[in-house]
Amino acid sequence: MDFYEVLEKRRTYRDFSDREVSNEILERVIGAAFKAPTNDHLRQLEFVVVRDRENIAKVIATLAKNMAAFKELVAEVDESDDKDKMAMFADALPKQQRMLIQSGLLIIPFFRQLTWPLLKPAEQSSLNYFASAWCALENMLLAATAEGLGTVFHIPVSDEADKIKKIVNAPSEYEFICLLTMGYPAENAFLPKQKAIHIEDRVHTNVW
Repeated sequence: MDFYEVLEKRRTYRDFSDREVSNEILERVIGAAFKAPTNDHLRQLEFVVVRDRENIAKVIATLAKNMAAFKELVAEVDESDDKDKMAMFADALPKQQRMLIQSGLLIIPFFRQLTWPLLKPAEQSSLNYFASAWCALENMLLAATAEGLGTVFHIPVSDEADKIKKIVNAPSEYEFICLLTMGYPAENAFLPKQKAIHIEDRVHTNVW
């Protein structure tokens, strides 16, 4: 696909078919992560790949309690009254665990956090490793789209990150940014309506 076609087709899917993603495609998608900019030039990224639904279920077992609380929180705090946003949440929230299992492929992208504790940065630049890891993930999302795959990720909340790190035996100096699943979209996959953005309204020349 043309690059801008890939950008247009990159969407969040939460419904997957049973079709397996080959190791060859998986390696290409992960390989794209190492083409992203990185703050220390070392690209200290590691990936835990979990296949099969039973194995994935063990890794994400800690999500169940937090998901129930999150559903209530979203309903309580949302004041946007945006119908498209709430339609997305109405579809997404009940699927949070299922979507991570359904494709049979879970990827946990780790990065080495060498300076300050991730959640206690001393200044904005203390998050450079974190920012680099997200640049790498964006490359993976686009690469997956180019391969005809759909993607969705879950950012850990509460104690999920610490528990999952223990489950997969990750080194203490490594953190992960999300739980990423990818797969071939189901034929009836729900796609929320995209918000139309007028670029000229978002660009400010010289000053805001």
